[in-house]
Amino acid sequence: MNKLRILPAVLTLIFFIGCSKDDSVQTQERETAQAKEASLKSAGASATDLLSNDNFTKLLIEIAYVDGFKPTEEAMEGFVSYLKQRTFKEDIELKYTKLESPDEENLTLEEIAKLESENRTVYNEGSTLGLYIYFADAPAEGDDDEEGLVTLGAVYRNTSMILHEVTIRKLADRSFFITDADVENSTLNHEFGHLFGLVNLGTQPVNDHEDIERDEDGKPVLDEEGNTKGNNHCSVEGCLMRAELQFGGVSGKSAKSATDNGTITAACRLSGKDVLRMLEAKTSKGILPEPPSLDAECLLDLRSIGGR
Repeated sequence: MNKLRILPAVLTLIFFIGCSKDDSVQTQERETAQAKEASLKSAGASATDLLSNDNFTKLLIEIAYVDGFKPTEEAMEGFVSYLKQRTFKEDIELKYTKLESPDEENLTLEEIAKLESENRTVYNEGSTLGLYIYFADAPAEGDDDEEGLVTLGAVYRNTSMILHEVTIRKLADRSFFITDADVENSTLNHEFGHLFGLVNLGTQPVNDHEDIERDEDGKPVLDEEGNTKGNNHCSVEGCLMRAELQFGGVSGKSAKSATDNGTITAACRLSGKDVLRMLEAKTSKGILPEPPSLDAECLLDLRSIGGR
């Protein structure tokens, strides 16, 4: 009789344990989906979260690199130092992920986004904000080596960035004074400025200092009403976010590509020709080729949304 009474209780307990496990799995899957969804926004959309500790106190940056194209330790140390100077994040961790080559002659934005969806492992979790930087063994689509218009890096989402490491190394080899680390560090810092929402890329400028878009001849590009258009770069001479650093590819314009999650845009495609000229200009003056700094206006913009 006692056994008959115990059996229903045991079955009930097993049922509740099973339901509890199902609920836990569903909750985890829902949280994972939400974390991935949070990484599909436009560049600059997570600027305040990157700069302040209001919602996230730690940055976990996945450094995904094709085997043989890992970035230099020197550049990564400089990059982390730059982040600590500009943000309130004291806890910044780099997670290195070695990947096989996609065996592509060049990479479109669509292909870059697809590679990220297949390989990214770091997303937002609790008080940790996840980011993804891919160091590729293939150049960007549209590069023109003869003209020196080659793309070093690009941001295309709120927590996503690509650096064309193969192009960076070729560019650094052209100069006796410039190293791979110099070019890597300059590219990382500039592109991350766009993740901070600079300039007018999700972060509203306190004062107007956005330069205008120009064509290949340097003439202003006008809209249908005859007005000039901003190009999300700084107009102040010597600034890290200087407009002259934006031009990459054949046309020098931002690239767009359609994915399953909608159209993505590279807010900036950093040109190797301009970076090399900038770094060599500093070495010719006897100055070490460190990346340029943000000017006073860009710093003011960052402070207005939670930065140092």
